[in-house]
Amino acid sequence: MRSVEGEKSPMGILFLVVFIDMLGFTLVIPFLTYFIQDLASAEGIVDIGRRDLWVGVVISCYSIAQFIFTPILGALSDRYGRRPILIFGLISNSIFFIVFGLSESITMAIIARFLSGAGNGNIAVARAYIGDISEPNMISRRMGMIGAAFGLGFMIGPFIGGILSDPATTLGGPFETLFWVEHPYLLPCIFSSILSLISLSLAITRLPESLPVESRTISTGTPLTKFSEIFTNILKVMKLPNISTLILANFLFMVGFSMMHGTFILFTAMEIENGGLGFDEMQNGWIFAFIGLLGVIVQGGLIGKLTDRFNMKGLMICGTFLSGLGIASLPYVPSNISWLVFVSSAALAIGNALFSPTQSSLLTFESNNAGYELGTVMGAQEGYGALARIIGPLLAAYIWSLTVEGVGLWTYHTCFIVAGFVFLLALLLQLKIKFSTDSQGNALGE
Repeated sequence: MRSVEGEKSPMGILFLVVFIDMLGFTLVIPFLTYFIQDLASAEGIVDIGRRDLWVGVVISCYSIAQFIFTPILGALSDRYGRRPILIFGLISNSIFFIVFGLSESITMAIIARFLSGAGNGNIAVARAYIGDISEPNMISRRMGMIGAAFGLGFMIGPFIGGILSDPATTLGGPFETLFWVEHPYLLPCIFSSILSLISLSLAITRLPESLPVESRTISTGTPLTKFSEIFTNILKVMKLPNISTLILANFLFMVGFSMMHGTFILFTAMEIENGGLGFDEMQNGWIFAFIGLLGVIVQGGLIGKLTDRFNMKGLMICGTFLSGLGIASLPYVPSNISWLVFVSSAALAIGNALFSPTQSSLLTFESNNAGYELGTVMGAQEGYGALARIIGPLLAAYIWSLTVEGVGLWTYHTCFIVAGFVFLLALLLQLKIKFSTDSQGNALGE
């Protein structure tokens, strides 16, 4: 372990790196649906279901790239050091945000998001950097800073994306030109790219390497070999009692939660006469900022007090129930009292904020009590979580494409109801778990 003596702590720069990574994922949320719909329409795709299916494809391709490249970048950082991989991710951000904003076809948008996701598989490298430079008693606090960067990015990213979208209409002045009319979603991408360039300059000038040459991996294997090993470990972990149930419950929760990333705005943006709310990019940006704010409040200030008073299994189950109720109720918000969308969103946000830390804590306790390798278990959870973020948007977009113009039981409500059932399955799995007793006492619950 390296102590960075005589040097300023690099945690501020690491915080900025992760924050900008999260911005890259969330900044596009308010306008991506409108952007892809416009691109599809320009390519002659007039069928609503077929057009909206591409929204799920573009959202998922970012997560697909992260799933593939995260273990590869991690292996490269073991061999060549953390700093060059982190810098590579920031360069990727700076370039592909702009490319996405300039996209004039669905194919170009998919390529830009995939390559951006490939470069942004470096959050795991940031965690490894913390492990390199931190004493054991500092790791949890510093990892908490990474979690705060996630929450802050999810709160600020959609807000910025909504405010800066379509500047020719919303901001006017110097943006009232043909260029900005033709590229209505370029400005938020430029903003994010500038942030990434600032972070890149700081990383180049002020971020020291955390992994000494003598500590680096010398292996004849390739990064693809590392990916294969991680995939093998993912399968092995699913044979462990309780651990496998917790990971599967998290997988189902993440599938249900990620189903709303695309279809949430497909519903709120739909015309009022067709059953939607008629929201624009800025209004959706406010909603997602609200979701992020509630997440920061609960995870940053309330979760400790709640776990002191209630057992974690109960909080985990409550979080799952609230999230399922929130997403299943979304399409029933009437347009004449559209502010009720904040109630459904609050249930979704609070539920996620209750579930995520308690499930991770229970998984940690159970792994330690059973003597399992914590790194392997958490790696497996990350792997299944990445798969869930791929499957969720694709599944939701596919169901939406089949039912958006349907009648009876098969309407635009269907994908939200299916997501609610996915949460219900996760809840049923959690109810059947019997945890071992440990020093946490009733924190685990029975």
